[in-house]
Amino acid sequence: MVPLTHIAFIRARPGCSQALGRRLAGLIAPSRAEPGCIAYDVHQSNEDPDLWFVHENWRSPEELAAHLERPHMQHFANELPALIKGDLTLGSFTRTSAPALHPHA
Repeated sequence: MVPLTHIAFIRARPGCSQALGRRLAGLIAPSRAEPGCIAYDVHQSNEDPDLWFVHENWRSPEELAAHLERPHMQHFANELPALIKGDLTLGSFTRTSAPALHPHA
């Protein structure tokens, strides 16, 4: 099975980047503990501190869908309008290359 990659780009409202970052960081542990979660990582732009993205890998589309319905995700979704500027940019992707080998990892 090829994992599903889900990416969300999120722009903080002016003055809300730190609060958004804290909320995103609070999603990491519960999301990583979910069935089907392979990876869940939060990133902040080096050039634009108001721009964030979440990079997730899930075993299946069904497990990603279940993740989005979990209470911690629903609570976060309810808080988003006060923290973000514009809409989320979401994308789901399927890897088409062989996974990288990390001999020194």
